Amino acid sequence: MSSTSSGDARRRRRLTTEIKQSLRALSNQLSLLNHQVGARLDLKDVDLDCLDLIDRHGPLSPSALARRAGLHPATVTGILDRLQRGGWITRERDPGATDRRAVSVRALRERNAELFRLYAGMNSSMDEICAGYADAELELLADFLRRSTTAGQDATTELAGG
Repeated sequence: MSSTSSGDARRRRRLTTEIKQSLRALSNQLSLLNHQVGARLDLKDVDLDCLDLIDRHGPLSPSALARRAGLHPATVTGILDRLQRGGWITRERDPGATDRRAVSVRALRERNAELFRLYAGMNSSMDEICAGYADAELELLADFLRRSTTAGQDATTELAGG
């Protein structure tokens, strides 16, 4: 192997390591931000996570939410109880279900303004960061983040046993 190709391989390993470390640091920082948001809204971190899943993928059945969140259904029941008491979600009968007890969970959009206000600083910063990239670079970053998210979902599913 030539010194140039071994140097290139070292540089690639170093960059890959830097990306992984940066993703870990970002994950930690976003967890801390979410914790602060949750504290302001009197929501546990897991409540906020589930609310986000419901908002992005809902309406969902409680069992579908449990699968997406990687949580036990009984745990999700307690989370949904807290979210409903706080006025964040509503449970509605699922008219298309054969089981009359089936419900779907929907986020109440009128509460979104509170969330947007608390995340406004981060959203503004992200807009500024993205403004510094060309469209092709943003496409590359978006693809990288989508693929990284899928890898994280796959790893979570594997650890959850299925």
